[in-house]
Amino acid sequence: MYAWIRYFKSILFFYTLSIGSVHALSLEDKYPSYTYVFHEFDVDESYLYNEDFISFVSKYEKKLKSFYTHSLLRGKEILPTMQGLLVDDGVSDLFIYLSMVESGFSTNAVSPKKAVGLWQFMPATAKDYNLTVCYSYDERCDPVSATSAAINYLNKLHKQFGKWYLSAMAYNCGEGCLRRAIKRAGTDELSVLIDEDMKYLPRETRQYLKKILLLAMIGENYTLGFSHNTNDKVENSLIQVDVFAGTSLKEIAILLKMKEEKLLSLNSGLKNGVVAYDRPSYKITIPIEKIYAFYLRYEHRVTPKRYKSHMLSHNISLGETLESIAKQYEADVEEIKISNHLTDDFLTVDDMLVIPVNQNIFEKVAE
Repeated sequence: MYAWIRYFKSILFFYTLSIGSVHALSLEDKYPSYTYVFHEFDVDESYLYNEDFISFVSKYEKKLKSFYTHSLLRGKEILPTMQGLLVDDGVSDLFIYLSMVESGFSTNAVSPKKAVGLWQFMPATAKDYNLTVCYSYDERCDPVSATSAAINYLNKLHKQFGKWYLSAMAYNCGEGCLRRAIKRAGTDELSVLIDEDMKYLPRETRQYLKKILLLAMIGENYTLGFSHNTNDKVENSLIQVDVFAGTSLKEIAILLKMKEEKLLSLNSGLKNGVVAYDRPSYKITIPIEKIYAFYLRYEHRVTPKRYKSHMLSHNISLGETLESIAKQYEADVEEIKISNHLTDDFLTVDDMLVIPVNQNIFEKVAE
């Protein structure tokens, strides 16, 4: 039965070609970059003539060109950094288009399933790849950290499945789902795995790989000079620098003479625009052209702060705040936060805090 369906689809398809509405060769003409794109994803060049792919391009080409343009404008400052990381760690920089499909290059994109960031990591996967996800800081939103984690994941998938297009599909649907699909199909050939009739993989995954390929063909046409849209050129780059706990991005923006909104967008993993207190320093992302201004104007504390060696316990009462408790013991709010691994100012009644104090206060309370 399936063979007859395919037979009639083929007749209809070639009839369509003969009347000139969709031409497989037109893809070859419009997207000379396809040979490079397919090579980088380990896709056989014959897939360009696959009827399902041609139909997909015909239906979504205009929409995805618009999506490409908007995504590029949104991510133009982070793209060189992301692409550099990909190439340095053995993954084709064309996997940038996987991130484009995932998030449209929005650093703080959130999916209905609570996946977050440029590479749309779920909390559990983020933990597996050492990304910090807590109340005050979400490393999934950091372009460098998230891209490095995605590279590690993609390399792991490639080691498992052996082909880059399989790695991309496993990234979307999961390793188990892809293994089951390959087993049912009896092959890992792309055209079979994402066949629209057999449905070995979920529709989302079948569309996902086609979106990546088409967006890469669109983008690489510009990059390789087959198109002359100069508005899509990317020239800026980013760099990471260390700042101390509690640093305000507003303060850094003023020092660098840049818009606060721009700096916040580059560091959207920092909630409320403030570096957390749970460790001595954090890396933040700034435009590379601001690097000299940063080192000239950012006031590093040359002498490390001396933390008090005596500790007292304190049970939290209703109405108390970190400030009031610190005042009571002549202590420092930052030291209390670090000693108790607090990431914000929220306190719970009857919880116990450890308070770092000087020797005089310790002896006074001990009496």
